[in-house]
Amino acid sequence: MPHKEPLAHYQKKKNSYPSHYAMAPTYNHNLPQEKILRSIRLPQRMSPHKNVAVLATCLVSMMYVAMAHNLAVMSIDLGSEFMKIAIVKPGVPMEIVLNEESSRKTSTIVAMRDGERMFMSSAENTAVKFPKKAFWYLTQIVGKRFDDPDVVQYRQRFPYYDIIKDEERGTPIFRVDDETSYTPEELLAMVLEKAKVSAEVFAENPITDAVITVPVFFTQSERKAILDAAEMINLNVLQIISDNAAVALNFGVFRRKQFNATMQYYMFYDAGATSTTATIVGYHIVKTKEGDRVETNPQLVIKGVGFDRSLGGLEMTLRLRDHLAKLFNKQKLTKTDVFTNERSMGKLFKEANRLKKVLSANTDHMAQVEGLLEDIDFKAKVSREEFEEMNKDLFERALNPIKDALKVSQITLGEISDVILMGGGTRVPKIQDLLLKFLGRSGLGKSINTDEAAALGAVYHAAHLGKGFKVKKFGVKEACLYPIVVEFEKQKEGEETSKTVRRTLFGRMNPYPQKKVMTFNKHFKDFNFNVSYGDLSFLTDEELKMFKESAIHSFSLSGVETAHTKHKEKAESKGVKAHFRMDESGILHLDTAEAVFETEGDAKEESTWSKLGDTISGLFGGSDKKEKTDEGAEEQVPEGDNSGKPTEGASDKEKTTTQDSQKEDSEKGGNDKTKEKISAEEEEKKDDKKEDDKTEEKKDKKSEEKTEGKTEEKKGNKTEEGSDKGNKTTTEKKEEKPKVSVIKEEIAVQNKTFEIPSITKENKKASKKKLSDLAAKDKEKKLLEKAKNNLESFIFNTGDKLIQEEYEKCSTEGEREDINKALAEASDWMYDQDDDAKREVYTGKLSELKKLTKDLEFRVKEYKERPKALEALHDMINSTEFFLVTLKNMSQLEEPIFTEVEITTLSKLINETKEWRDNLVQEQEGQPLTEKPKLLVEDLGVKYYALDREVKYLINKAKNYRPKAKPKKSTNETEGKKSAANETKGTDDKTANDTKDTDQESTNKNTEQKTGME
Repeated sequence: MPHKEPLAHYQKKKNSYPSHYAMAPTYNHNLPQEKILRSIRLPQRMSPHKNVAVLATCLVSMMYVAMAHNLAVMSIDLGSEFMKIAIVKPGVPMEIVLNEESSRKTSTIVAMRDGERMFMSSAENTAVKFPKKAFWYLTQIVGKRFDDPDVVQYRQRFPYYDIIKDEERGTPIFRVDDETSYTPEELLAMVLEKAKVSAEVFAENPITDAVITVPVFFTQSERKAILDAAEMINLNVLQIISDNAAVALNFGVFRRKQFNATMQYYMFYDAGATSTTATIVGYHIVKTKEGDRVETNPQLVIKGVGFDRSLGGLEMTLRLRDHLAKLFNKQKLTKTDVFTNERSMGKLFKEANRLKKVLSANTDHMAQVEGLLEDIDFKAKVSREEFEEMNKDLFERALNPIKDALKVSQITLGEISDVILMGGGTRVPKIQDLLLKFLGRSGLGKSINTDEAAALGAVYHAAHLGKGFKVKKFGVKEACLYPIVVEFEKQKEGEETSKTVRRTLFGRMNPYPQKKVMTFNKHFKDFNFNVSYGDLSFLTDEELKMFKESAIHSFSLSGVETAHTKHKEKAESKGVKAHFRMDESGILHLDTAEAVFETEGDAKEESTWSKLGDTISGLFGGSDKKEKTDEGAEEQVPEGDNSGKPTEGASDKEKTTTQDSQKEDSEKGGNDKTKEKISAEEEEKKDDKKEDDKTEEKKDKKSEEKTEGKTEEKKGNKTEEGSDKGNKTTTEKKEEKPKVSVIKEEIAVQNKTFEIPSITKENKKASKKKLSDLAAKDKEKKLLEKAKNNLESFIFNTGDKLIQEEYEKCSTEGEREDINKALAEASDWMYDQDDDAKREVYTGKLSELKKLTKDLEFRVKEYKERPKALEALHDMINSTEFFLVTLKNMSQLEEPIFTEVEITTLSKLINETKEWRDNLVQEQEGQPLTEKPKLLVEDLGVKYYALDREVKYLINKAKNYRPKAKPKKSTNETEGKKSAANETKGTDDKTANDTKDTDQESTNKNTEQKTGME
């Protein structure tokens, strides 16, 4: 089919033919995989095995292309005021995303006005003009109850919001109008969706996986709320990582060669918009096991954290805003109190935020707001000294997080290698002066990008967790900030009374991800136990108000008595084991509960196939017997009897066995992926030994601390083993231990949560639909704006073209007047349309105008491109004629390559093309430009293609030509020729010898005659 593009567009160097007309087959990579597979033609001579190999290669290649299209991952540094977005995709390592406004950071704000959503600067402008319609600082209230101190403070700071209580969940809800309301999770989901869209546009790839950063002090409920918000927009959260850990990871990734086996400590001080944190991080090199090989990689461990939830730049901005409002009221330029006008306070808030940043670099500055109230301008001078005085109490709290972090980590300032600053608040000179004085340093670390470090660290971790990237491993061990304990009633067989026991599950600063197993040795009936927060005395009184309900979960275990009755005669009970897990996101789970029994006897021998399967699995780094997760090996939490005493591990005097094992794991730094899961038998032995050790330490409570199922003789043996440091007698070595079989019965668990209730499936589905409808509406809005812009651009561009020389030559005066009239009417029509006009109305009007100018555009296009097409055809004719001369010369050879028909055909084609061109050029010259041209660029392309196709055919024939081999002669004839040749050669040699002898005799005679004469 002839092409429809100008030939000059395809013309290349050396008169090579355009690739558009190449004879080689091409494949459309946008076709479905089935069609691509059907288009593959394998060589006929290839063996079946090779056919399969080629087909497999094609399949793998297509699978790789499909996978690479979806390999991109992203991170969202979710701040209370701004968020930073980063991506990693094939060929783009760790890049900060630019939003639609080409900014590297995006406001975490969403505005609702006239049924439309707005983000970024448009939402910020709405926050100034209509403060109640713009929602930001959402991380302050997400995952909290309505009466939470942070929610109360939020309502005080932003009194114009209509916040009501969700009677079902007890959480706050933003009421926009009588029919519309949004939960904080829904609003936050909109912000995350905007981040996702920006990342996809920047990456030019769909993205579904992300790592999100949150403040380190977020509780279980707050972290779950972030996950709920992400689920509403179908964003798969690979992990929630604390922002301090993300910053520390980014800092360590580029300094991995500086670390060694000795722990190096760094402090990260982050003064953000709403909070301030100080984190002490330890870096060291650890050996980790990856499958069957041991690797050495760096690892960071969070050693200490101190924080202040309400100390941040927002509070300083609000105080400065109120200061400016008081200055305006003192000027008495109007009778209206500026505090009563929401829009005026919004303008002052924006100016206070700008002024705060300027005062960080200047000692004083002039605050200015045009038309602040009743069209009255405001202007006042504010000094840095005044700013520091109004925030004096805030600056006094700036050092408390550092002190708390040092206290909990038990690390001195002298052990800290450097103090790294983070957050916009650290740019305040007063903050830096306080830090320098307290730390006793001449300078502070400013070696990282304070705005982007967390996003880059998180996206590095996302690439590590993603499926399609291989990055250098850098271990991350976060810390449990709030201790978690388990409370239960200790049962004794045959006794009616029970005693409440409180056991630490995760102590303060325990590392995670981690698994733990708690064994209930003395429970033979169905029972309950509670999981709650432990000792929170390190929090301030205001922060303690957040934990009115210290309980987190209440678990009811059923089926214990049934399992005990079933196996008590044939097996020995080893208790009920509850498997707890704190995942990478810092969220606690109870994975399963099981009753464990042991019986002596021959264990079932493992089959050969099972052993073979384990061996093969081991080659790939794991088997069924090994845990291949990042959550670590399970640690044992014995069922102790603390009589209600707190054992959270905060006290230096009380350190439980669990904490010791955690410390040991941290020091070893072993990779949790390859730690072998402890069997139930080993768990029970550890529990028994721990309880016996406690028996020796607490002799006054010996009767209450006896391990269940153990005799006095076993106790004596354990004591003797402890004193002999594990030495065994010869008799014990010779004794063979009987094989033990382990029986496990799964126990049913019912969970009653005391946290904020999870969003029900129905409500979550409704929220998804609500957000989907809003997204569809936003998309339709963009398409409508695009249709308007296209129509408006066409009107202005076409009007401008009509006064250009080419368009004047190719159109009549009347034609131009008609088009101009139609353009003017369309312009007036466009501005008369209602705001709710549909997109189809504008696209229809654009189609009408294009139809009206279609003929003119065609004539102008032909007029501009015809000379180039003629020149291209002229060059092709010349090169073909030269080629024809070469063919004719080659036809004089003994064995010509080309036939006479082929040469005649090419000559005829050249002559016909030249004749056709000359005739049509002559006709076109007599044709007015205002009429449809006779000589079309499309027809020139057809002629060009015909010549090129014929030339390429002949060239390919010459390339593939092989001269005919001469016929071989018979053997007898060859031997006869050889004999004749030998005879001829002998005769020639004899003749030569005779000639030589004759010459010699003649020479001798001449010599004799000469001698005689003398």
